[in-house]
Amino acid sequence: MQLLELLAGSQLLFISLVVVLSAMVGSFLNVVIHRLPIMMEREWRGQCAELNGTPIAEQARYNLAVPRSACPHCSHRITALENIPVISYLFLKGKCASCQARISPRYPIIESVTALLSATIAWYFGFGWETLAALVLTWSLICLTMIDVDHQLLPDSITLPMLWLGLAINLFTGMFTDIQSALIGAMIGYLSLWSIYWIFKLLTGKEGMGYGDFKLLAMLGAWLGWQMLPVIILASSLVGAVVGISLVVMRGHERNTPIPFGPYLAAAGWIALIWGVAITEQYLGILT
Repeated sequence: MQLLELLAGSQLLFISLVVVLSAMVGSFLNVVIHRLPIMMEREWRGQCAELNGTPIAEQARYNLAVPRSACPHCSHRITALENIPVISYLFLKGKCASCQARISPRYPIIESVTALLSATIAWYFGFGWETLAALVLTWSLICLTMIDVDHQLLPDSITLPMLWLGLAINLFTGMFTDIQSALIGAMIGYLSLWSIYWIFKLLTGKEGMGYGDFKLLAMLGAWLGWQMLPVIILASSLVGAVVGISLVVMRGHERNTPIPFGPYLAAAGWIALIWGVAITEQYLGILT
């Protein structure tokens, strides 16, 4: 109780603690981002083999905890001291302690971004349950963003539980919005992109986005309410259009090459979590 009182009374101490803990969470998010798609692929292959009546070869256990993290080049098992977020990367100079192979800077970047965004959440919401809930949402959005960038995939194992969690939080606490707005937000979030998907497909014969995008926007609607959906949709569409055009012009990106939309939805959703009300009021003020 004394620790809780101390954290509640000192914003600096509270934010510092959140930074340290969230950097450790960022290290775990790296594991989730890498392993979850592999786990899903293994499950799909197993289901296909079962449906085809093909014998399923026994595979080594593989999940978020097993096997232990190791260097992909020399299979050196990463020790606890080599797995300290950001610090270990700097101490090892971005190289494996055993074979000196280069370690991707992506790992400390994700850890740092997780800590930075979490610190922003702690600063904005302060000491309380709102911060804990917003942190869980933030960490989930980071995972979804990176998995979508890597695989153009938004796993149901993240979006659907988070959708129900958002509804439950708003049902029992009204923390971010009232339950009616949350329910309407989930429905409109899904149906709006679903409608755009089918209109685009009927007009062009092509799929403009995936079903994971529908579920992600429904998830954000369940957390933040339908009032935040215009901000999320407009912001994500504008940024997505700018990035897409830039890739085509500057890098010669093929126009028919799909670009994941999930990261833009996730970024816009996180912005709406903190500044959505202010943005909406500013926009309405300009109109009136």
